[in-house]
Amino acid sequence: MIRALIAAAALAIAAPAIAADKPADPKATLIYFDAVSNQTLDPREPQNNSSFAQGTLMAIYDALVRLDASGEPTPGLALSWEYSPDLTQFDMILRPGVTFHDGSKFDTAAVVANLERSTALGNRAGNATFEATSQIAAIEVLGDNKIRLKLKAPSGQMPYLLGGQAGMMIAPTALADNAFGAALKPVGTGPYRVRAFDSNVRTTTVRFDGYWEKSTTRPAAFEHHFASDARARLNAVRSGQASLALIEPRQIAEAKAAGFAVQVNEKNSTWEIGVNTSHENLGKLKLRQAIMHATDRQALAEALGFGASKPTVQYFASSSPYFQPELEKLFPYDPAKAKQLVKEAGYPNGVDISWLLLNTNEYKNIAEAMQGMLAEVGIRVKFDVVDVSQYTLFRRPAPGRGDVLMVRWGGRPDPLQTFQEGIGGAALPWGAASAEIDPLIAQARGMAPGDPLRKEIMLRLGRIATEQVAHVTLMTRSNVYAYKPGCIGKLPAYLPTGNDRINDTEVGIGCK
Repeated sequence: MIRALIAAAALAIAAPAIAADKPADPKATLIYFDAVSNQTLDPREPQNNSSFAQGTLMAIYDALVRLDASGEPTPGLALSWEYSPDLTQFDMILRPGVTFHDGSKFDTAAVVANLERSTALGNRAGNATFEATSQIAAIEVLGDNKIRLKLKAPSGQMPYLLGGQAGMMIAPTALADNAFGAALKPVGTGPYRVRAFDSNVRTTTVRFDGYWEKSTTRPAAFEHHFASDARARLNAVRSGQASLALIEPRQIAEAKAAGFAVQVNEKNSTWEIGVNTSHENLGKLKLRQAIMHATDRQALAEALGFGASKPTVQYFASSSPYFQPELEKLFPYDPAKAKQLVKEAGYPNGVDISWLLLNTNEYKNIAEAMQGMLAEVGIRVKFDVVDVSQYTLFRRPAPGRGDVLMVRWGGRPDPLQTFQEGIGGAALPWGAASAEIDPLIAQARGMAPGDPLRKEIMLRLGRIATEQVAHVTLMTRSNVYAYKPGCIGKLPAYLPTGNDRINDTEVGIGCK
């Protein structure tokens, strides 16, 4: 199966080059068919916690901090910010002259209303919001455009966290009567304002001409359509229903053969296997190392990534400042070594492991390929198939269900969150795989974003995560787009989330 799929991937890579962009048409409508939906347009609602459900939210709501394409904090609705020396106070100077879509003023009162609402929601809000507001002890208004957050403990994470959902500002007029989730009227300060919303179906927006960041090329409207079926998304481009579609890697060859441009945006997103180290088998480092050496990542990437994935052992994309090329050499594909490690782990006759498998074809294809690779070194995989919504069974109180679980890992506003949520003991019922992990996470949390030592600690965490096999990364997972040649411009890879930021994306003249 792997050989056949590699041949198909080769055809995808050998497809024609993309044509040059046409001049942008500010009268056009950007119609995007996506694989992910929005149940509500409330940034604080837990369903929107997913890093793959934020494209529309970013178009509607500006955040206090804008994360650039590589994930570094830059001015957003906050023009500047400053920490106290002990990192327990975070002061922001707000951007003047900004209005919400309903004409109301963005000011310190709006920030207070948003943060107080998020704090009051507590656990009802998504983790991305709760993680930020749970660090805030008090909010002080210091003037017409200055606000201070007093923190419960030293934390250098605020610029990152306020660059995600927690920092997205909603008009106070929309927060009346404790509106939440589906009851919230989506009014932000972003480049697009909502005209109509059909939950889990379509969001229709129009350009907000009062937007503070002017553009002469931004489309007149933006429509986000949810289509769970990949063929339906590609067919929407084919028929002219869509100007842009997110397609699956396996469709690259088909899309290029049909004459479409295909764009692959590498992300801080991976196919990732979590390991339950509270179980006797996966609690043994040598068995985890055996899995690493038994995995032919190159074959997986070529066969199941169809030219859109790269083999990797770490969380971050090669364009990220936290990517470490030397880590890629730690676990070369070596079945003989893997077999020996299985024996050294105490299993001379091989070992059985249970795999909590989420029930989609994409997950199944990768899991079955892995099952074959692991069987060759004496690791016998038994699948426990559940619906995608049941992934939380793996992280229920220890010992949990399943020895391993494969997921699609997406980006996070703060790269430190990747380690907090992926390998940190506070997030895992069975604790961290190494005693070094949690102290390093705590140390990095107490450092400002620009502190060089913070980056050193992050790199150290990346090395420990790989060396101790706190997770098993298989390959990168990119966003793959199809559109008519020359019809889409300014759609760069955006590393902080699983979605790319379409706020400045252009539609060419003569296109949809």
